[in-house]
Amino acid sequence: MATMSDVARLAGVSVSTVSHVVNGTRRVPDGTRTKVLAAMRALNFEQTPHRRSLSSGVFPTIGLVMSTPSNPYWSALVSAIDSAIAKAGLNLLIVDSRDEPSSEARAVANLLAHHVEGLIVAPTTAWDAETSTLLREHPRPYVVVDRSCSLPVDQVTVDNVAAASRAVGHLLDLGHRRVALIGGARNVVTSLERQRGYVDAHLRRDVEIDAELVTNGESTVDGAARAATRLLALKRPPTAVFVANNSMTIGAMRAMRDAGLRVPTDVALTCFDDHPWTSLFSPRLTTIAQPNDLIGAASVNLLLRRLKDGSAPPRHIKLETTFVHGESCGCAR
Repeated sequence: MATMSDVARLAGVSVSTVSHVVNGTRRVPDGTRTKVLAAMRALNFEQTPHRRSLSSGVFPTIGLVMSTPSNPYWSALVSAIDSAIAKAGLNLLIVDSRDEPSSEARAVANLLAHHVEGLIVAPTTAWDAETSTLLREHPRPYVVVDRSCSLPVDQVTVDNVAAASRAVGHLLDLGHRRVALIGGARNVVTSLERQRGYVDAHLRRDVEIDAELVTNGESTVDGAARAATRLLALKRPPTAVFVANNSMTIGAMRAMRDAGLRVPTDVALTCFDDHPWTSLFSPRLTTIAQPNDLIGAASVNLLLRRLKDGSAPPRHIKLETTFVHGESCGCAR
């Protein structure tokens, strides 16, 4: 069965654009719409699946709310969820939160107005202010994905603390004592957890942390480039750097290149998130890979469980990551 991800790849557009064409949730330029429709025909993608009850087993509509264009990781996760949704015989409706609380609340309200049976949400930093209140006032089964929350609800995340601790610990075990952190956007749960992992690795090895080595890359390419430039300009610059997401890795490596430094000869590097394009880097990156397929499948399965049994106790599934040993850390693979 063809998925929206398949259509998006063939048409050369985002999955969210395909969702807008399929579900009519936003106007799409005529040229883009024509490409999407042609790809749908070529793949025999069914544009309007028949609505049946959950008890009969197929095609309830599920809403997905996350910031789809901001990071390659999100695109990979959307594809994984889309694939799991298709395998379960469901229909997916995607709305972009733009990673802003007010946009997120509007997105959820839009999905509720479309009478979705359930939602999968990657929450923004301040989702408690509007979105979670909206979901309490208009109850609908939902699952929180990627970013954990304090509410007793179904959640699927990875062990960010353990993963970051392993990546940083690897650098410390190689003898580095000035390991810098380029962290993600402030107050984002995953950023805080990965910083905890950075601290944990130092505590486990009784290595003191120099506060000037802990900097923020704002979860963007340019933000990380600025952060790396500041680190490299220090009187005692770091000998190794841990970068807390894939977009920031690009910015950090750009800053190192502009400074005339080589990875790992001059500065060792480990980072979070592994994607096909990382194989294009030379040296190959030493990184943490998230199990996107498992995250997608687990979130859909939890939502199906909740749809069938609304009184089931909430579950928090925390998945393990994989340490991908490349050459950027400076040691033999």
